[in-house]
Amino acid sequence: MKKLINKPEDFVKESLAGMAAAHGDLIRVSYDPTFVYRVDAPVQGKVAIISGGGSGHEPMHAGFVGRGMLDAACPGEVFTSPTPDQMLAAAQQVNGGAGILYIVKNYSGDVMNFEMATELAQSEGIRVLNILIDDDVAVKDSLYTQGRRGVGTTVLAEKICGAAAEAGYDLPQIADLCRRVNLHGRSMGIALTSCTVPAKGTPTFTLGDRELEIGIGIHGEPGRERIALKTVDEITESLARSIIDDTGYSRTVREWDETQGEWVDVELIDPPLKAGDRVLAFVNSMGGTPISELYLVYRKLAQICEQQGLQIVRNLIGPYITSLEMQGCSITLLKLDDEMLRLWDTPVKTPNLRWGF
Repeated sequence: MKKLINKPEDFVKESLAGMAAAHGDLIRVSYDPTFVYRVDAPVQGKVAIISGGGSGHEPMHAGFVGRGMLDAACPGEVFTSPTPDQMLAAAQQVNGGAGILYIVKNYSGDVMNFEMATELAQSEGIRVLNILIDDDVAVKDSLYTQGRRGVGTTVLAEKICGAAAEAGYDLPQIADLCRRVNLHGRSMGIALTSCTVPAKGTPTFTLGDRELEIGIGIHGEPGRERIALKTVDEITESLARSIIDDTGYSRTVREWDETQGEWVDVELIDPPLKAGDRVLAFVNSMGGTPISELYLVYRKLAQICEQQGLQIVRNLIGPYITSLEMQGCSITLLKLDDEMLRLWDTPVKTPNLRWGF
């Protein structure tokens, strides 16, 4: 697989250096340990929002650092979780005295390392809460997770919670909001091709010319099934129906309890979508799928939502959570309430998501 790289081991560092050069008015980059932070951090009196994960999913998360979204992002090596020292250093850099919210995708390495970072920050007197995103309806358990994977709803939560932080919400309020966004977001994706990790140099998996993988993960994890290639309308129907027909999903997650000063188990249930709901429809490229094909997906998705009584009131279409150069797409439907809708519409200015300024 041909790639525009120098040395594979320099891929992440040099990519971040390019981002810093292109967007020096918005972000700064620390390289030891590695994290990206907004240029005006820390913002005193404001809750800081931090997320992170393996590189290779750009623009998530570093491309969403800036006013109205993330205060910092911690990129690991490609498809590898960042380390607790990165997360702690980012928290120290952007802490404005009102606390930190970690938004964590449900992948085992991310969960473990963000929990360790939470404990380290707490030991230094920094208030930290963490909320897990687990919105992928495709499979309950995978190579990298216990429970559902965290995917497209992550981007939406980062925007909505970032807006809440700018508006002056306190830490428990933002954590409650983030949890609610996760409970009302559902996602599912497909792959037409594999992707190639620079350090490996060969495809992560193999798909035939007339095959696709339904329910693929953003690291190339297997989905629900491998099937013969279908039309875009048939593919969209399969993804949308899996999301819309998904019943209530119950699970137990660990969250930090400030009153008890320890981790506690929290029981969560996702309410199913129903006719009359207002939704944000997010059609995402996995990296190699052009915007023209995404609009084909959105066209059919809009028809299906109308048929099912779901009102699309906002949308997001483009490559926002990718898997390197993988061809494929994902769909996310987020049920919106008045508060989430208002916060979504507020101005945002980051390298890869901006409006209202």
